[in-house]
Amino acid sequence: MKILVANIGSTSLKWRLFEFSDNVESLLHKGGFERVTDYAGAIEDCLRTLKEGGHIVTEQDLAAVGFKPVVAHGVSGCVRMDESVLAAMEVYNPIAPAHNPPYILGIRLFAERMPKVPLVGLFETSFYQWAAPASIRYGVPESWYEAGVRRWGFHGASHKFIAERSAELLGREDVAERARKLYAEGLKTRVNEPDLRVISCHLGGSSSLSGIRNGVAIGNSLGLSPQSGLPHNNRVGDLDAFAIPFVMRRLKLSLEDVEKQLCQEGGLKGISGVSNDLRDIRAAAERGDARAQLAQEVFVHSARHWIGAFLVELGGLDALVFTAGIGENRPEMRAGICAGLENFGLSLDAEANREVRAREAIVSASDSKVRVMVIPTNEELVVAREVRRLLERS
Repeated sequence: MKILVANIGSTSLKWRLFEFSDNVESLLHKGGFERVTDYAGAIEDCLRTLKEGGHIVTEQDLAAVGFKPVVAHGVSGCVRMDESVLAAMEVYNPIAPAHNPPYILGIRLFAERMPKVPLVGLFETSFYQWAAPASIRYGVPESWYEAGVRRWGFHGASHKFIAERSAELLGREDVAERARKLYAEGLKTRVNEPDLRVISCHLGGSSSLSGIRNGVAIGNSLGLSPQSGLPHNNRVGDLDAFAIPFVMRRLKLSLEDVEKQLCQEGGLKGISGVSNDLRDIRAAAERGDARAQLAQEVFVHSARHWIGAFLVELGGLDALVFTAGIGENRPEMRAGICAGLENFGLSLDAEANREVRAREAIVSASDSKVRVMVIPTNEELVVAREVRRLLERS
């Protein structure tokens, strides 16, 4: 069974082709295009690349094309991407303007190009469907909640991969297996006590933290939209709702001005005044730029805030995991986030931490009760696995 996973961005198309045979998972090919202006042409070029490489002969060699769409009104889980689902995504275009529109366009173009190949999406919100009602509710009127104003949580595929892989590394294959089967079997699979408690830190251009108990998410730092939670590269993150009407009156901004500044001019870029890239911000801070230094400190402070929240909710911690671009490659940020947590049973091995970039490793001290791990994420593999399960159940 061959499954193509397509990751569609506002100006990009990236893909990975997986093959499943019995219990063997193989990555056959990966590639992508940046600065895409013609998605139909990019899809055609993707298929041509796969054919010329001998990975497929025709589109019919694909069992399905998988996607990781962000959010839709009333839809979550792993589902067939038909027009009713795309219409549900369009309802939430205003809260995911950089994500939903390109995915909707791309999926429709895939459907036109290969009408007989199943198109399946694993929504980023899926991993949080078992979270307690109190963890997803804002203090808003019931009519707002019914309209969809709630904490959704995102980066679900990444945090699900971390839930599975961290359990394996901790010798809890029972938890890893449960996490792998969540969407197929719900919460029917039992897990031996004691609980396995993990906090997953997906830190990159877009960042979020998730608390995970026995492979199941109890919550996520992202809320209604991907613009919330930690400060992102150029997106604001958490903000008091009354800030918006205040600045509209005070600075005489239109709603369109506010939306642009929230989504494009905030976050690390807005604080530092330097860049939305942490590498540039780090370099500026080392030259003595106070705003750049502050941007790093705000990011660390926010990550520690959410670690504290999930640590209390979980009632303790067995592993703290760092993943994604910043989490995997910035040892100084990991050190800042972990600083002073010895009373919680967490001690970092400073030397091991400095040496680890973009590879799987344990960076906690040998006597640390809490394991600190670096695990490169693999969202596409999670999508492919869930697509396979859906096809096998159909």
